[in-house]
Amino acid sequence: MPSLKDLKNRIESVKSTRKITKAMQMVAAAKLRRAQEAAEASRPYTERFNAVMAGLAASVGGSDSAPKLLSGTGSDQTHLLVVMTAERGLCGGFNGNISKLARGHAQKLVAEGKTVKILTVGKKGRDALKRDLGDHFVGHVDLSEVKRVGYGDAQGVAQDILTRFDAGEFDVATIFFAEFQNVVTQIPTAQQIIPASFDAADEAGGDATLYDYEPSEEAILADLLPRGVATAIFSALLENGASEQGARMSAMDNATRNAGEMIDKLTIQFNRSRQAVITNELIEIISGAEAL
Repeated sequence: MPSLKDLKNRIESVKSTRKITKAMQMVAAAKLRRAQEAAEASRPYTERFNAVMAGLAASVGGSDSAPKLLSGTGSDQTHLLVVMTAERGLCGGFNGNISKLARGHAQKLVAEGKTVKILTVGKKGRDALKRDLGDHFVGHVDLSEVKRVGYGDAQGVAQDILTRFDAGEFDVATIFFAEFQNVVTQIPTAQQIIPASFDAADEAGGDATLYDYEPSEEAILADLLPRGVATAIFSALLENGASEQGARMSAMDNATRNAGEMIDKLTIQFNRSRQAVITNELIEIISGAEAL
């Protein structure tokens, strides 16, 4: 049974931990507001951009003059998985859920005889996948020194991916990130960016107006598709930023509550132990007095 001093030290230790988790919760709440606003502000542009791109892609169809980023290489043997996670932990299952989705996708491709290459954005995803899929790593993007993710950071990642594609290093590229819903819900998402893939909802999102394109749909697509890759990555980074802060806020709130419950239990145990010590001392005093 722990002594009174041990219990007192443990209570003080848990109280210190509670102060830290409470402070981290408040910091995450402040950062969440900015990150959520940035993610939500980017969605209308991304959706409209995809709608325009879907219309252009539909008009080009499967013509021979279609850009390579749209038509692909004609093969799907080599896949590049871009796993986007946080640089820091203490955010619940945020990093683990993204890594789990990417791991399952990679293992499925390997089982089908495909070649898998992994590009990690964020230290935690790299650490989570290193043991099982470390042999498939081809690169890493470190954003630990970036205080606020900007479009320039997304362009750097996109340029790396496009350079690898032009060099023939892969046929299909897929990004993995968490889509922000609310503080307690972040949905791990896989999105194919090369060859460009557009949902039926994107096509339906455009209006029925007919446009004449100058110089041509193919030339416009050739210019917009690389920007589309950067836009998708930037949107994913913003979604990740909001999801990370939401997950951290929720995790630190749970940790603060658990610390409070542990303090209450330790305090009860401390009081009982102290009462037992006092009772034993009284018994010894009374027994000594009766002996006299």
